[in-house]
Amino acid sequence: MTTSRRLADRKVVRFEKNITKRGAVPETSVKKGKEYPVGPLLLGFFVFVVIGSSLFQIIRTATGGGMV
Repeated sequence: MTTSRRLADRKVVRFEKNITKRGAVPETSVKKGKEYPVGPLLLGFFVFVVIGSSLFQIIRTATGGGMV
C-alpha cells in the first residue's frame, strides 16, 4: 500500500467510529431547563423599568402633558 492509501484508510476508520458515536450524549451534559438565563434581580429590575415607564406614560397622558 502507498502512504496516501494508508492515510485514507485511517481517516475512513476514524470517520466510521465517529458516525457510531453520534447521538450518544451523556446525561450530565443535557440541560435540565430549571435555570433562568438571567438572575431574578435583573429580571425584577427589567419588570420595574417596563411597568414604571408605562405607568409614568399613562399618568403623563392623563394629566394632559402627553402632547409633544
